[in-house]
Amino acid sequence: MEDRLESIFEGLKQKSSTKQTIFRNTRDTFEQLRSCAVELVENLKQRISEVDANVVIEYRSVNDFEFHVKFSGDLLIFVMHSNVITLPEEHELMRSHYVEEDFRRRFFGHIMAYNFMADSIKYNRLNDPGYLLGRVLINIDNHFYLEGVKQLDLSYNDMAKNKVESSILRVFIESAMIASVNNDLVAPDVEEIRKITVKQKLEEQQISTPQKVGFAFSFQRKPNVY
Repeated sequence: MEDRLESIFEGLKQKSSTKQTIFRNTRDTFEQLRSCAVELVENLKQRISEVDANVVIEYRSVNDFEFHVKFSGDLLIFVMHSNVITLPEEHELMRSHYVEEDFRRRFFGHIMAYNFMADSIKYNRLNDPGYLLGRVLINIDNHFYLEGVKQLDLSYNDMAKNKVESSILRVFIESAMIASVNNDLVAPDVEEIRKITVKQKLEEQQISTPQKVGFAFSFQRKPNVY
């Protein structure tokens, strides 16, 4: 009995300490990301005001785990999850030598970036889709791993070499904004909006709202073996 209790105690002690460190690393990274967003928005606002003062660019803090960047008709939502996660064994990161050589590297904090149409949130259009642009995983070494759509055109999938830096976080935000702006709205086929129900009309559902084409996610990368 005592041996089993000791085993449970040691397991809890190791995992708990590891996860607390990862949470702190992730929180610090999220605050760096927030600062980069504020600085970037102020820079763009100053530049765009000289060209067209009607173009809206703004930063909004929601809470400790979420902030928004609105630019023209697009909205980026950055969310830090409060829980520490691990990944399926078949994931490329879990098969890397870097993770395999230290059990603690199997756990990650994660920050996600979603793209919505700004009007979807403004007018509470509950059926409008949003798209995950990227997910940043943070580990106990304060290294990161980025999974994202192909449109981000970023290749930070070697966690052994990727140390969290403000310059890289700024590039992540800039790339997410570029991907969002370049993904234009497409009107639905006329057959899809040819008829609506009274219920849909009463609920003011925006049946004819255009949607984005979507994004191609980069899932099929070969694992690094460092």
